[in-house]
Amino acid sequence: MAKVFIPTPLRKFTEKQSEVNLDGKNVAEILEKLVERYPELKQYLFTVDGNIPPFINIFVGEQDIKNLQMTNTSVKEDTLVSIIPAIAGGSGEVSFSKGEMARYDRHITIPEFGLEGQKKLKQARVLVVGSGGLGSPLLLYLAAAGVGNIGIIDFDRVEDSNLHRQVIFGEEEIGMAKVEAARKRLLGLNPYINIEVYNERFTSKNALELVEKYDLVADGTDNFPTRYLVNDACVLKGKTNVYASIFQFEGQVSVFNLRDEHGKFGPNYRDLYEMPPPPGLVPNCAEGGVLGVLPGIIGSMQALEVIKVITGVGEPLGGKLYSFDALSFTSRIFTFHKKPSNPLNGENPIQTGLVDYEEFCGLPKQSFKEITPEEFLKLEGYGEKFQLIDVREPHEYESNNLSGELIPLGSIIENTDLIKKDRKVVLHCKMGGRSAQAIHMLEQEYGFDNLYNLKGGIEAVMALKQKEQVL
Repeated sequence: MAKVFIPTPLRKFTEKQSEVNLDGKNVAEILEKLVERYPELKQYLFTVDGNIPPFINIFVGEQDIKNLQMTNTSVKEDTLVSIIPAIAGGSGEVSFSKGEMARYDRHITIPEFGLEGQKKLKQARVLVVGSGGLGSPLLLYLAAAGVGNIGIIDFDRVEDSNLHRQVIFGEEEIGMAKVEAARKRLLGLNPYINIEVYNERFTSKNALELVEKYDLVADGTDNFPTRYLVNDACVLKGKTNVYASIFQFEGQVSVFNLRDEHGKFGPNYRDLYEMPPPPGLVPNCAEGGVLGVLPGIIGSMQALEVIKVITGVGEPLGGKLYSFDALSFTSRIFTFHKKPSNPLNGENPIQTGLVDYEEFCGLPKQSFKEITPEEFLKLEGYGEKFQLIDVREPHEYESNNLSGELIPLGSIIENTDLIKKDRKVVLHCKMGGRSAQAIHMLEQEYGFDNLYNLKGGIEAVMALKQKEQVL
């Protein structure tokens, strides 16, 4: 099997691979298999009539094929075939300022990492989905390490309850869009990098377009619909997905869809978990809680895997799931493989695009009645009789509430007798998700027809009140 050297200008077409191993009897067969694996290379390696363009030289060992038998030059096992294009030493070449050299000195002095590893970091484009508990340490360490181009997508705003674990933010950022607060912090940490932010949800409408712009994606989400969406978009676009998740005292890390030296993609999230758990079995951090230091530990491990994938240093967790238990301080690594039943890239793929991930994860579609924060405040002012039910957890209620009756989501079925049927009933939670689940269950199982979901939850009401006070 011959080893093909890929020059820096062409690595953006080979998933940043600098070397590729290929079988072939001669240079022609090697190049044919190379462009078959990486189709975008063809326009640079061949002219319209199928010849090698004049700005490309190809060497077998140390000999130019022009001095041998051209593309008929035979290739033996372990032969090095080098593709050497003309370069001008301009913008295509990675360079570092004096300040950057000083900043990254401890990286560059590592023999296995060196200047070449730092160049790969500077060239890399990483999309981070979520800037919360996992995203905070992940972003801080990627920025500090010198990842040159970082994209951040998150639709949320900073709130006080974030600060015990989301260390990228401070009190002065409360109320700010998380992506804007994160960008400010990261550029303050490292002015030599580029940050692009998307203050919006990561959805089936924008996922493929966003993922296409980046070399790899780091998943810092906290819910199953988005997690499957991130995975599927990465698989469909041929991008590596560095995954992490946390719950209370436990964390997981893995690398999905990792391309190996032969150009084959490794297992993805659907090979590990083909289907999500039933709704409510595994709550998110807002519902189930999380030890503040845990996302710092797991998010740092996630950053480590991103750096390993970019630079090629070490052995990433492709096909492996790392599990950490903070209470017992134990960790385990489990191996998993590609499943023939994977709907994206198994033996009989049945999914060629993105789907409705809310429906896939068993979450109810929005067919219920809603009330906006503006309508809710007017309702209070008009003196109309209605019942307000808060379906959050007791600790959330104690922290901040709208003076409604507390009936947590997990116990609402056992307390249907407390819900009025002779008046309008408004249910709410933090942002509207849990109250929507409660309404779905109550309407489907008990025939309630007087329930209204408070759109945006208590957060939307508090934000509106603050806005009105300012005005």
